[in-house]
Amino acid sequence: MYDLMIETQFSSAHQLRGYKGKCEALHGHNWRVQVTVSSEKLDDTGMVIDFHDLKKMAAEIISSLDHSFLNDVFPFTEINPSSENIAKWIFDSFKKKLDNDQCNISSVTVWENETASATYYE
Repeated sequence: MYDLMIETQFSSAHQLRGYKGKCEALHGHNWRVQVTVSSEKLDDTGMVIDFHDLKKMAAEIISSLDHSFLNDVFPFTEINPSSENIAKWIFDSFKKKLDNDQCNISSVTVWENETASATYYE
C-alpha cells in the first residue's frame, strides 16, 4: 500500500454556534490541511498520482474557504465550522474529485493551530 500526503493552508474566520466559550465569538485561524491518499498500485510512470495534480485539487477545494467567514460558506451555513466538520467536508470534496480506481482519499487532518487538529477518515 502506498500513502501520499500533501499539505496546504488557508486563512479564515469563524464562530461556533451554540458553543459556550471563547470560540463562540468571531475569531480567525491560519489553518493547515494535510491530505493523504492511498493506492495498492502505481501507474505506468511509477506514481500513485502526480503531486502537482493532488495540490491543484486541494487548491480548488480550499479556494472557497480561503479568506472567508466560514459561517457564510455552505455547508457551514447549516453546520458548525468546527475543525472536525471542516476535515470531513474537505475529505468528501476530495472523494468526489478522486473518482477513479487509481487512488482513494485516506484521511484529512485540519490544524487550527500548532497544537490542535482534527482528522477525518472512513
